[in-house]
Amino acid sequence: MKILVTGAAGFIGSHLAERVRGLGHDVVGIDCLTDFYSPLIKHGNRRILEKRGIHVHQLDLSSADISPVLEDIDIIFHCAAQPSISPDIPIAEYWKDNVLATHNLIGQAGRLRSLKGFVYVSSSSVYGAYASGPETVEPRPVSVYGITKLAAEQLVLAGTRKNGFPGCSVRLFSVYGPRERPDKLYFQLIRCALEMRPFHLFRLSMGHERSYTYVDDAVEGLVLVLKHIDRCVGEIVNIGSDTAVSTGEGIRMIEQLTGRVIAINETAGRAGDQVRTRANIDKARAVLGFDPKFDLYTGLEKQVEWFHTHMAPRLHLL
Repeated sequence: MKILVTGAAGFIGSHLAERVRGLGHDVVGIDCLTDFYSPLIKHGNRRILEKRGIHVHQLDLSSADISPVLEDIDIIFHCAAQPSISPDIPIAEYWKDNVLATHNLIGQAGRLRSLKGFVYVSSSSVYGAYASGPETVEPRPVSVYGITKLAAEQLVLAGTRKNGFPGCSVRLFSVYGPRERPDKLYFQLIRCALEMRPFHLFRLSMGHERSYTYVDDAVEGLVLVLKHIDRCVGEIVNIGSDTAVSTGEGIRMIEQLTGRVIAINETAGRAGDQVRTRANIDKARAVLGFDPKFDLYTGLEKQVEWFHTHMAPRLHLL
């Protein structure tokens, strides 16, 4: 099949594109290559994909005519988004990159006769501060990021309800691992440990609990959606780890893996943070046969090893 991955130069998108190409599919990517974080990281991911025969087009999904890229596409994985819950990001950016971009992509993809599936990569943030129930619970997002991810998800599913657009949504839970964004928790913790500098922790978040999902498990879930696309059209599916770990436990794991004690500098709390998540993956198990393989410590071992090899020599450039 011919598969499009949006956000292909990003963290999850690059892993997904690489994996699907390895399964023998023809893969093409789109990425806006914004400067939300160091462009060096995205350009590095893009070079990895190009070496594997995956061309990544630099296009802004919110406004671009992408019809030439969409020719003969069978499956679209829509990973592109404005991530994070930073108060420094204007709401207009979330709206443009999460809602308008999705609306434009659906509009152009809806004209494809070849399209068999449109997989929207959503987030546990749509559930709100507490995310532990099945896909049928009422979403109560508490951040602009979560609100716009939910809005985009509903655009996809509305098309499915209204005119048979072959869309579905996969809600991922706190993905981590090699190529993680530098603003994310474990990237920052590893960097602070290796550089022996304080980690800035939001007040009251030491006890927050999350389902941390190793990137290979997240990608495996998406690949299973690809394999069972007929079962997934019109559906919402949680993909993640069903084990919750506190921020404090995660910090101690990084200290063990790096052999360094991390000094904690407590800062003001951040509005919109999730307090507790635990992925309910009963549906993913029943429909897809999904079974996550990585516990947090094993996944962090791999991330620390990657960090030493690929990021430590370049940290001064970020």
